[in-house]
Amino acid sequence: MAVQSAKLALAGLFMLVAAANSTVAADPLVTGLWQKIDEPTSKSVGWFLFTESEGIYQGMIAKLFLRPGDPPNQTCAACKDDRKDQPLLGIPLIRNMKASGLYYEGGNILDPRDGNIYNAMMTLSPDGQTLTVRGYLGIALFGRDETWYRLPETNYKDLDPIIIARYLPGLTTTASIKHKQNQNQNTAKSSTLAR
Repeated sequence: MAVQSAKLALAGLFMLVAAANSTVAADPLVTGLWQKIDEPTSKSVGWFLFTESEGIYQGMIAKLFLRPGDPPNQTCAACKDDRKDQPLLGIPLIRNMKASGLYYEGGNILDPRDGNIYNAMMTLSPDGQTLTVRGYLGIALFGRDETWYRLPETNYKDLDPIIIARYLPGLTTTASIKHKQNQNQNTAKSSTLAR
């Protein structure tokens, strides 16, 4: 009788653990389109597209909102690395970020105004709608945060075709872009579960 009760208790515990594991949702991913807002004016400064390849995330300038007097077709004349003289539209701004749950670290961020490259870390909100980007020198304490906001998939239609061709090849409609994002999230969920 005691052995049967122990087996029943063990079976119940196993079912409880299995149920708990199946209800745990995977963390949202940074991949997708983000917007930086100028706080004083509440106007968009730029859009940034994050992609993932082999567990490494990078963010490119996906759309520029020029101010009056800004020259069109700006380049990163001050850049000191392989991005020197590249057009700002499409330039990799954030590179080499690695995810650890909602945190991304180990990468760097470019300031295209002066070409300086800073260490970077990012924190994604649990709902996946807000991204805190921090650039810093040395230690993270000596840095600056920016808050970026996720844009809906419908905004992909407003991207320059060059961005779509370079970073989202084969995605020409909102439906196919959404399908690709779902595939990326499912792949990430599978690899998270495999760990």
